[in-house]
Amino acid sequence: MRESPSTQGEPSTSATVDDSCSADRVEDSQLFLSVPALNQAASYLAQTASFLTQCLPVPGYVGLSEEDQELVTLPPASAVDRLSVQTSSVVSTGTNSSLGQTDCSGSPSQENTGQMVPSHVFQNGASLFQGLVERARKTVRGSADDIGWLQRDQSLPTTEDGTARFLEILDSVRKNEHKLPDSVVYLLVPGLFSNHGPLYFVKTKAYFSKMGLACHIAKIHSESSVSKNAREIKEYIEEIYWGSRKRVLLLGHSKGGVDSAAALSLYWPQLKDKVAGLVLAQSPYGGSPVASDVLREGQLGDYVRLRKIMEILVSKVLKGDLQALEDLTYERRKEFLRQHPLPQEVPIVSFHTEASVTPSVLTALSHVAHLELPIAADGNFTRIPVVMPLSAAMAACSQLLVARYGEKSDGLVTRKDAEVPGSVVVRPERKLDHAWMVYSSLKEEPGDQADT
Repeated sequence: MRESPSTQGEPSTSATVDDSCSADRVEDSQLFLSVPALNQAASYLAQTASFLTQCLPVPGYVGLSEEDQELVTLPPASAVDRLSVQTSSVVSTGTNSSLGQTDCSGSPSQENTGQMVPSHVFQNGASLFQGLVERARKTVRGSADDIGWLQRDQSLPTTEDGTARFLEILDSVRKNEHKLPDSVVYLLVPGLFSNHGPLYFVKTKAYFSKMGLACHIAKIHSESSVSKNAREIKEYIEEIYWGSRKRVLLLGHSKGGVDSAAALSLYWPQLKDKVAGLVLAQSPYGGSPVASDVLREGQLGDYVRLRKIMEILVSKVLKGDLQALEDLTYERRKEFLRQHPLPQEVPIVSFHTEASVTPSVLTALSHVAHLELPIAADGNFTRIPVVMPLSAAMAACSQLLVARYGEKSDGLVTRKDAEVPGSVVVRPERKLDHAWMVYSSLKEEPGDQADT
């Protein structure tokens, strides 16, 4: 029998459906082959993200609870335009039934459950990536935005350069033409870790005593917090004043200068008639990039757990308080100085230097202590000097601060952070590191150069 014209001119409906189903079967087979690999990669990404989140806590990163997790269908590369997103809350029995009716294979698409990956992988991944970028930026910047913040604060008083006058007086002292006044008592306040350096400030005190001047070294616990040491210094001042009836001139080195300034800020009403002035030598009055980079969250110390190491060293080994180091970070200094500014009527001198980085520092040894051993022929004790290469360590730290921030320092304190607003500032050109002021060197000073 001959087919009707209408039948010959139109394509068969059943043939069209068969061709469509065949094409879909090919695409589905490709989808099934490609999705397991993608699922495996997504699972690996989720595990990696979880691991990184544990190692590097990202601010603002919050995981999703299991009931809020969504499922995302991952398409193959050849079917990007057929991407579909299904949530666990949308899939129901009726939907599965409907899908089962329209599936070309005639069976429910149960394999889709194997193609689903939690959408929180992508959401958390974006949050994690953004947090990591911010953390990396914070790490790279370090203390760059904090160094010299006191000088940028327009509300603080300006400093006065007293370097020329200082050098004139120094030359007069060398010629015995200038004498320090004996109308005051000189109180030397040591810095961090001074309790473990028996010769800290000892040579300086001997100079004062040789000139017939009353001089004392404050026996404070240098590894204590600024507020605790400020209280002890206040008691020292009152004891000296009531015993001698002379005002006290404070000379603080490193953290000792910060502690001394804090004593005046916190207890000025009780001390204003008992204090003649304050000298800060190489003191991190504005803060220290070394302390901040070691302890502050998001800095280099986080990646090697340096904070934990310092906590064990200071608290367990040295029997101190980690807050002593924390009080020198920029955040703590900014907070303290805004709440407790220095009284403007106090005469203040700031002294800061730059460390030498010449090869000669490698051979310079600082005399920090001595041992007494009964090895002499007459039975008396013989002193053996205990030395440390402090100059080499300061030179290395100074180079690191120059390389990272482009800032000059004595090895621990930048020159900008050592200037107290409203003070007379002494900025000698001579290269002197942070330890030179308080520890004598076994190497003789040049004849034309002043000693400590």
